[in-house]
Amino acid sequence: MKHFYAIGEALIDFIPTQRETSLKDVTGFEPQVGGAPCNVAAAVQKLGGNSHLITQVGEDAFGDKIIETLQSVEVDTAHVLTTKKANTALAFVSLSNEGERDFSFYRKPSADMLYQPENIETIDLQQGDLVHFCSVALVESPMKEAHVQLLDKADQVGATIVFDPNVRLPLWEDHDVYYETLQAFLPRAHVVKVSDEELSFVTRHDDEEAALKSLFVGNVQAVIYTKGAHGAAIIFKDGTTIDVPTPPAQVVDTTGAGDAFIGAINAKLCQSEQQPLETLRQHGQDILKFAHQVSGRVVSQYGAISSLPTLEEL
Repeated sequence: MKHFYAIGEALIDFIPTQRETSLKDVTGFEPQVGGAPCNVAAAVQKLGGNSHLITQVGEDAFGDKIIETLQSVEVDTAHVLTTKKANTALAFVSLSNEGERDFSFYRKPSADMLYQPENIETIDLQQGDLVHFCSVALVESPMKEAHVQLLDKADQVGATIVFDPNVRLPLWEDHDVYYETLQAFLPRAHVVKVSDEELSFVTRHDDEEAALKSLFVGNVQAVIYTKGAHGAAIIFKDGTTIDVPTPPAQVVDTTGAGDAFIGAINAKLCQSEQQPLETLRQHGQDILKFAHQVSGRVVSQYGAISSLPTLEEL
């Protein structure tokens, strides 16, 4: 089986105990382990993959909680380092009645941002493995340089690179710099996952068709396009499209839903003996249905990792 490596932030999401309350007025929170790469790594492992997380946490109680939670779902934490130089990142969340979120992040800097690029040398990446990254950890920091080192290694050995921008505008003071950073890293991926809510920012196109076409730059061969209640599609560079509607779901909390969706897809790609792009072409419809099933379970409960189902539960 292929190995799966996710790189980026691991943090604690503080989920509110009340809905329809602005963040400043929330009086109670429940801590949940989160961070998109962390969530995706856990999803892949719980769904039968062989998953590793590359990050750094603080030598504090929150860092301990992250490592213990990952180990409890059997994610390999050999590349989860600890530091005394910064604390574990925190994110406070408010929820609407529909489960939509607003964030306030505490990471100036956080421990993950200080992950040193030379640590990538210890990672035994092999041909056929998958590397997954997002954009939150691409702010100017040692962690950004570590991403470059890992992607370089992936190119050298023939690993497949998956990029989910997972846009978080509040974390970037200059949105032009954010856009330019996305554009710099986008061509390095073979597969890109993007939502309808972030498409116009990632591409600077208001027309959906033009926006999606503009994603096919550099190495990009397939785009996974999620449209919330309107379904999801896999679009290939040659224009071939696989489209699957979203089944009905009871939405309680959308935290981690997108991560669960791409995590389910990555798990299927890891388990296939075919090349990932060939797997998407031949089994894309079933893979999207499976991803909908997984994310539907996640939005029906609070939290991200804690709500991820196993194969047996599905």
